[in-house]
Amino acid sequence: MRIARLICSLLFAVGLLTIPAQSGAQVVVGVSVRIGPPALPVYEQPLCPGPGFLWVPGYWAYGPDGYFWVPGTWVEPPEVGLLWTPGYWAWENDAYFWHDGYWGPEVGFYGGINYGFGYTGVGFFGGSWRGREFFYNRAVTNVNVTVIHNTYNTTVVNDTTVNRVSFNGGPGGVSVRPTSREIEVEHQRHVTMTAEQSHHQQAASTNRTFLASVNHGRPDVAASPRPAQFESRGAVESRTTVNPNRPPANVREPAASRNAAPVNPALEQKHQQQMDRLRQQQDEERQRVEQKHQQEQQKLQQRAADASKQQNTQHKQQQQLQQLQQKHEQQQQKLQQKQQQERQRQQPEKPPSKPSRGDKPPSQ
Repeated sequence: MRIARLICSLLFAVGLLTIPAQSGAQVVVGVSVRIGPPALPVYEQPLCPGPGFLWVPGYWAYGPDGYFWVPGTWVEPPEVGLLWTPGYWAWENDAYFWHDGYWGPEVGFYGGINYGFGYTGVGFFGGSWRGREFFYNRAVTNVNVTVIHNTYNTTVVNDTTVNRVSFNGGPGGVSVRPTSREIEVEHQRHVTMTAEQSHHQQAASTNRTFLASVNHGRPDVAASPRPAQFESRGAVESRTTVNPNRPPANVREPAASRNAAPVNPALEQKHQQQMDRLRQQQDEERQRVEQKHQQEQQKLQQRAADASKQQNTQHKQQQQLQQLQQKHEQQQQKLQQKQQQERQRQQPEKPPSKPSRGDKPPSQ
């Protein structure tokens, strides 16, 4: 009888473990999935609601009912100067694992996933901080210049294969590994997603229309102007699905990105090393300027300078930082253009066309 009771107790305990937990959080944390996420839907970016908002691209999350879409949206960063590194799915140990996104002073590795709108798979080109103001790159972001005046226009040359693949590694996944700089960024100070972002994800998890099993990879709402505003006027629907191995027709990527030359691994490695060296030089130059500014501030404080002189000095320092940022952007753009020309020279030349039969031979 004791053995029988023990067996019944074990069966009852196993039965309890198999019952899905009904908790408030509908997102499975630290989960490994055997089936990869669907391709990223194609959609346009909603208009930026105002200065200071940063774009967080949409992504496939996983819950008790499977994959569900979390629409892209505009959010306010937790601190001035922070940028968003998107999360990504990666094939590891025969399963797909989710790597959380985070806020930090630099954009780190996000699996090489081309989320669009400045997130080409490596780095971020949708805008940059200049002091306490964020400037938007109009080439890849949707902003109203009558409302937002801090803008610039820099063409983004996409060095990665443009597709809609939503995971790294594994069969059909993106084959990109983190650079040495991205590994360093991963160990910097990070801030997790804001309360607004968490609420946004939670609201998406409770909407059955976002389930991949319901929308078949085409959610009714692919992006929203503000977190959890899925029914608002500015919400954006997903468009016709495309072959994930071909570039989409409406992702706001420039023509230069869509007509890029075939990838040469050796050339790409050389270009990546060049870009790493340039960024390292820029970081060192920025540190020298900031150290100089700190020394000047200390001198002003020691001499008890009047408020107007200190304000003029700060204004001058701000201008220097802005000029330095513009200089760095021009350097990166020139390097990208040089690399693009080098790729084009690597392409084999077309053989000369043979004369047609009707052409007369040249006179002797």
